This record gives sequence, structure tokens and C-alpha cells, in this order.
Amino acid sequence: MVFTTHSLKNAALEAVARLALLVVLCLLWVPARSLAGPTEITQLRTERAEDGVYLSALVRFDVPPVVEDALLKGIAIYFVVEADLYRDRWYWTDLRVTSAARTMRLAYQPLTGRWRVNIVSGLITSSSGLRATLNQNYETLPEALSAIQRVARWKIAEASEVEPDAGYTLNLNFWLDLSQLPRPFQIGVAGQREWTIAAQLRDRLRLAPAPPAAEGAR
Repeated sequence: MVFTTHSLKNAALEAVARLALLVVLCLLWVPARSLAGPTEITQLRTERAEDGVYLSALVRFDVPPVVEDALLKGIAIYFVVEADLYRDRWYWTDLRVTSAARTMRLAYQPLTGRWRVNIVSGLITSSSGLRATLNQNYETLPEALSAIQRVARWKIAEASEVEPDAGYTLNLNFWLDLSQLPRPFQIGVAGQREWTIAAQLRDRLRLAPAPPAAEGAR
């Protein structure tokens, strides 16, 4: 009787151990679709024109399934890109001479089945609201994301703000702004890794000459 009870206890412990191992394996195994790749800024180019300094870049990132699911449920999400220029100072910390930002709102329109991108100059605050400078509709999510990921000739400084003989450092940031989500939704996604889409690039400012104007544009 004692032997039987001991065997049953061992069998029960082994069953619990196997179940625990199965749970761990299930937690470690994550479908490839749910693993978003790292966010990175590539193809950076800065150029000097007569009226200022322009920046072009490509931000590579994937939209995790949880974020796409929120979009399909009608929740708009906001991306922010911000560029800061710091002038070299040997006697003190570098001086920030200019800062530029833009906010991009991505939303799904269930009635039309299309995606809408609003691009706003600057940061969105509770007092400023959505002052869209560019509104565009797209048939698919990848097309809409392409408009957000590609930064083309964005003016980040006036010509008078950047001296030709001085040295500058560019600090470029891109992130998914969770503070713009509905308040109850912010609490639910706080701390979730799937909602972290961010990249930073810090490098010396290397200004290329602006491309020559086309003959027909002269």
C-alpha cells in the first residue's frame, strides 16, 4: 500500500513536471509573425540648399500583430520623427541650435477599407490638435507605412541657423507615440514590448550639396 501511494505521488510529480515543461516551451515558442524586427534608420542624407538644410532617410520597422489589430479596430496610432542639431563647443556641452519634428497619424477607415495618413508639422499637444499639412489615402497597409517610413527632403533648419565652418552633430529620433492613444488603451499597452517601435541615430552632420535644378524647372 505504501509502495503504491509512493508510485502515485511520483507519477503525479512527473506529470506536473511535464506540464510545466510544456508551458515553458509554449511561452518560448512564438510565431514568426509576432516577432517584430528591430527598428532602424537607414539611407540618411542631409543636404544644404539656399534656403536651409534638408534631411532624407528611411525608417525600417514592422508593425506587430497587436498593433495592426488595434488599427483594424479603429484605433489611430501616431509616429513621431524629431531631428536636433547640436553645434560643437570645446569649452562646454554642445549647443542645440535647432529642432524640428513631425507627427504622422495612421488610421484605418472601415467604411472604405482604406488607410489614411495625416502628416503634421511639429508635435501634437492637447492644445494644438491635429493640424494636418498632408492627408493621403492608401489602398493597403504597406502602402500607408511606406509614406511614414520614408522621410524625403524634410527641412530641419534654416540656412542662417547652420554656419558653413562650424561642426554639428545630428540627433535623429523616431518612435511610436503611445501618449496619443486613448487613455484607457494607454494603460493596457503600458510596458508591452510589442508596442515599442523606436530608433535613434546620432552622427556628425555631413552636408551634401543640393542636387542641381532640372532644366525645365529653371
